[in-house]
Parts: sequence; C-alpha cells; structure tokens
Amino acid sequence: MKKIIILAAAISGIVVFAQEKKSDTVKAKSIEGITITKQVFKKQSDRFVYDVAASPVAKGNTTFDLLKQTPLLSSTDDKTLKIAGKNNALIYINGRKTNMDAESLVQLLKSTPAENIQKIEVITVPGSEYQVESSDGIINIVMKKKLSDGLNGNMRMSNMQNKFNGSSASLSINYRKDKLGISGNIFSGENIQAQSYVLRNGNDMSSNESVGDIIDPNKNLGGYLNFDYQLTDNSNLALTWNSWYNKSYNSTVDLFNSIRSFDTKENAYITSYTNSRNREDAKSYNNSVNLNYEWKTDSLGSKLNINAAYLNYRRFQFTDNKTFIADQYGNDIRLAQTVYQDLPQIINNVSGTVDYIKKFEKDLTVSVGANYNKTKTDNDTKYDTYREGAAAVFNPNHFVYDENIYGLYLTVEKKLSDKFSGKIGARYEITNSLGTSDNTQNPEYQNIKRSYNNFLPYLSFNYAINDKNNISYSFSSRMRRPSFWEINPVRNILTEDNYTQNNPFVKASSTYNQEFTYMFKSSYFLILNHSFFKDQITQVPLQRDILKERLDDQGKPILGPNGKPIMDSYKQLRYIRTNFGDKQEMSAMLGVQKTFFKQYLTTNFNIGVQYNINNGSLSVDPTSGDVFPIYENKRKSASMIIQTNNTIRLDKKKTWFLGVNYFYVDKQQIELGMLKNLMSLDLSIKKNWNDWTFSLNVTDVLKTNVVEIEDYQANGNYNYVKNDQFRRGMTFSIVYNFGNQKVKKVRDIEGASDAIKSRTR
Repeated sequence: MKKIIILAAAISGIVVFAQEKKSDTVKAKSIEGITITKQVFKKQSDRFVYDVAASPVAKGNTTFDLLKQTPLLSSTDDKTLKIAGKNNALIYINGRKTNMDAESLVQLLKSTPAENIQKIEVITVPGSEYQVESSDGIINIVMKKKLSDGLNGNMRMSNMQNKFNGSSASLSINYRKDKLGISGNIFSGENIQAQSYVLRNGNDMSSNESVGDIIDPNKNLGGYLNFDYQLTDNSNLALTWNSWYNKSYNSTVDLFNSIRSFDTKENAYITSYTNSRNREDAKSYNNSVNLNYEWKTDSLGSKLNINAAYLNYRRFQFTDNKTFIADQYGNDIRLAQTVYQDLPQIINNVSGTVDYIKKFEKDLTVSVGANYNKTKTDNDTKYDTYREGAAAVFNPNHFVYDENIYGLYLTVEKKLSDKFSGKIGARYEITNSLGTSDNTQNPEYQNIKRSYNNFLPYLSFNYAINDKNNISYSFSSRMRRPSFWEINPVRNILTEDNYTQNNPFVKASSTYNQEFTYMFKSSYFLILNHSFFKDQITQVPLQRDILKERLDDQGKPILGPNGKPIMDSYKQLRYIRTNFGDKQEMSAMLGVQKTFFKQYLTTNFNIGVQYNINNGSLSVDPTSGDVFPIYENKRKSASMIIQTNNTIRLDKKKTWFLGVNYFYVDKQQIELGMLKNLMSLDLSIKKNWNDWTFSLNVTDVLKTNVVEIEDYQANGNYNYVKNDQFRRGMTFSIVYNFGNQKVKKVRDIEGASDAIKSRTR
C-alpha cells in the first residue's frame, strides 16, 4: 500500500544505500545499449565527468543499468539512484531536468537506448542555478549530437519473479525531419509488491508485537510525447506532455498482534490478541504539460530559456481498517472496531522559469534567472470509527494548502588559468503558504500561515595540479520543503494502536554541504564530505501507555470488586512526521574506476566510512498536543560502506557479458534507531545478437537485503522493526532496436514544474 505502509517512506529516505521507496520510486523507460570502451573519469569545477563511447557492450543495455555502474552512483532496489551512497539523485538530460514524475522517470531510464549517450556528469553539490532541494545531487546525461533525419525506436519486454510475478512492456520512438523533432514513449506493467513486517515496541509494563504481511498489487500505464520545432537557426519552440496512471486495488495488511500488559493486583502479565485486517483501494493520475522557448543570442553560446508549465496530480484512496479480537492461534473471535478512511488529494501547480546564460570571451559565464511556483492542494478527508458498544465517531477534515514560491539566482563561472577555475553564486527564495481547515476538533489546523525568506550561497573551485593530480572544493546551502502528503493532517493506520501521523506544522529544513575531492590519473579518487542538517524532517516514534477497559469474549466490560470496569494498560505507538533537531554526516570515500585485461574486465570499486551525529528529542505530538515520554536520539555512529560493480566480457566478439555487483553497508545510527548491516549480491548475464538483446538478472542472491532497526531509550521504551521486501528475484528481458540508430532528439527540455513534482511523492 502506498502511504499506509508504516516506515516505508522513513526507511527509504534514511537507509544509506537502500532506497525503497516508493518513495517516493522512479520508473524509467528502457535505455538499451551502452557499454564503455573508452573510459575517462575526471573532475571539473563542479562535477565529475564520465565519458562513454558507444560499443557493442552497451548494446541492449539500459541507461539505468549504465548509471548503476557509473562511479559514485549506486542503486540497491533497481528503482532509485544515490550519489556517494547517501545523496538522492535527480536526473537531467543535456543540462535540463527530465519533465517527468519519479515513477515514470525510472521507466524512461530503463527504455532509452544507451548507445545514444556520450557522457554522464555527476554533480554532487549543485550550483545556485539548480532548483534542487536539501542534499539532492544531479546526474546529467549528455546525449550524442544529432547525425541524420529518420525514425528509430526500441521495444522492451520483461518478466520479473520475486515473491510474486510481474511483467512490463514499453515502446519508444524518436523521429526527426528537418526542423521538426518528435519523441514519444508508452509503457505499461503489472506487479505485486510484497512486504513482511515484525514490529515490537513497549517496556517492562506493557508491549505490543505485530507480525504479518502487506500485499500491494499495482497496474501502471504511462508515457510522454514531445514536439520540438526549430523556428530559426537560433530559436526553438517545444511542447511536452507527460502522463502516468497507477491503480492499486485490494491492497491488504494482515497482522497478528500480541498485546501484553502487567496487572499490578494479580502481579502477573495478561496477554490479549487481535488481528488487523486492512484493505485499500487507490488510484492516482499525474499529468503535466510544458511549453519551452529557447533563443541563442550569440555565437559564443549565450541563450535565453523560458518555460511555462501546468501540473495536475490526483490521488484517490479509500481504506477499510478492521480490528478483530483473536485467540492465541490467530483465529478471529469477533469484530471489535472498524475505521473507514477516505483520503483524496488533488494538487494543481502553475509555474514558470526564465534563465539567461551570458558567455563572454576569456572563459567567463554569467547566469541569471527567476522562477515562480503557485501550488494548491485540496485534501477532503473523512475518518469514521465504529466500535462495538459505542457511538460512531465521525471526523471529517477538509484541508486546503496554498503555496507561492518566488526565486532569483545569479552565478558567475570563470576559468582563471589552464589549471584553476571557479564558480560562485547565490539563490534567494521567498515562500508564502497558508493552510486552512474546517476541522472543529482541531482548531489549530484551521489557519496555518507561514512566510520565510532564504538566502542560499554557493562556491566551488577546481585546481589541476598537473596531468595526474586534481583537487576541488565545493560549498552549498540548500533547503527542503515538506512533501505535500507530509503536511496533509491524516492518520495512516497499521493496527489499532500503531499508526503514522502527518503534520501540517512541519517547516522547511536547511542543509549545508561541504566537499573536498582529490583525483589521481582520472581513475582513483578520494572524496571528503560534511553535511549539516538543521530542523531535519523525519518520522519520530512516540509511544505511551493508555488505559482500556478489559472486555470478555462478548465484548462486555469486566467489572472489578468495586463494580467499576477493570482497566488495563496498553502501549500506543505513533510515528509522527515532524522536524526533529539537527544532524551531521561526515564521510570519506576511496574509489577506482578502471579496465583490466584488454577491456575484458571493467570494475568500479568504492570503499568508505561515514560518521553520523544525531541530535534530536521530542515528547509532544505537535498535531494534538498529547504528551509522551521523551524520545531522544543524541547518538553517534561510525560505519563502513563497500560497493563494487564489475562487467566481464566473455567472448572476443563482444556478445556475451557477465555482471557481478555487490554492496555492504555497516550498521549505523539513524533517526529511528540502530540500523543493522545490509548487503546484496547481484548477478547478470547478457547476450547481444544483431538488433536483439537478451538479459537475465538475479538480485539479492544471498537474501541479505532486509532492513532491521532496533532502539532502546533511557526511559525503558524500546522499538524494533524488521522489514523484508523480498528483493531476491529474477528478471528476464528482451529488447529489440529498430530504425536509424543515428537519430537523436532535437533537444531535451526542463519543465517549469519539475521542482514541484518531487513533493507529490
């Protein structure tokens, strides 16, 4: 299930290598055929550059597969990419952010022919000209220049077997004739996402344990269509439409709960049992349109770029959460409680950007730009509770959120000599927002107004000591606004006393990044990084004891000697989305990217250490004012990270290839507790035959990519989470490339609403 899956978003955003996601998770269109013959990996003033020359090795491969083998990049769920093991990665093409939402983007990357790529740029610390939030980095895919008119495309079919079977298919085309370029893609797929959970929390007096499965069927259909027309030799006009549809009906949560409480009078523990059986129907629509105009103003490369965009996101979600009294064997005795939730969300965004890049002689570039985003979200939720022997409780909440963002930036880049270059810039943003609600039970929701300004400086320099040695330094300040679903004040129920709570009072957080890089012979590198997060946004587990009447098998209260109902203590656990103090991350990574044995072996190896300093505490639920025993995370941890990607050519004709990939993440302290170590071994074999490519990939061979988090508090409370997403699986794919393979897109255009799309996830 999407939002109801407890901890899924938190785990995906926190775990160093594991991005589960959803989260926010991205699907991309297949990119077949990129392999590396000439390998040049170098550091420029603000980015790493990985040159890729087309070769038979790349044929039939996908861009996503190529990115996973690019130095500094990693993926452990085959859905999302991380930079240096921690920073989230945003995808740009030819310097422009892809105008697609996260899920459809993964499909794009998995269906675009990789032969079209010239080089990949990894920007770990983006400059002021980029609308990038928090510590996100950028992967810029530079396509080869257009060569000829014509039509080309590819078809891809794949079948995946994890716990359940899934399949997908895609068709992409690219047409160019004189001044007109048309590109499009359509893709569809079906899969069932399965997860198992073990959840424990409590103290010596009371505790809960929930064990069971979550099953989430998904049907997806999406695509894009782009028209790009060259008005004159110096100007272009383009229109792009993106669409994505997801249907997830009959998603289920089935958990067996053991609730233990201590009876002080009997001086003994009493254990009761319940079953949580939840069902969810959800569907979402994501459509956007972008109009782009580009004008090249001189022969040096100066240009004006204007974008206007509209984005519409609609999600409809209905949940049926039932709690059954059960026996110790898990058999239902009677229905105790039913909660119906209707959780729609509609997002409309209108946005525009203007960028002007002025290039001067003597390697001087000045960039200036502005952006505007107006967003309105409408969340008309209903929350109805029916409990045996009690009156029904209705809690509707129509929450509307309006946000206006104004931004300006200026950057100056200068090459001072053959060895030294630098870049300096700043972004200034104004954010005004208003959240209103008709919820009379929570009057604090009725008017939530925020207004804040942010000045975000940036600095970088690069010094080439000689042909073999290069050093660089970057500093960047960023902010992260909460996602729109995070500020929608709804409760996502897992069990009767275990749920997540979104928070309309979450404010934007700030991030300050510093990075030092040393590179030797364009193959070996050292990266030192320090990040400081202020008012970081995360989920915080708050738990407390609550009193409930002890009931008999018929649901009637059991009376004590005084004639009053006997009250038992139960443990309630809320995962609150909120700002949770500050955090520091320091890391050092050594890496090598090199080929051996006459290019029969290509290896990418990284090893590093990361040191986390957490400093957060919370004792009050900011959405209700309820007081809890304090939850603190003021702990430090050091951990090791190892990652290696290897491609082995098996024959002289370059038609057979073996892939061996492995990662290991040592245990480390995160916001929810101590994350135990993770690792995964992935194997693949690929056969290129004319225009066909056949691939077989096996992931998590050793079944070691399972998340476990454990936390003990000084007040005696503990919390344990084990989440298995059944990553061990097998995928077989067939790809066929057709047409004139020299056809390239006219341009790739960044949409004005791109900065908003990530917040819909």
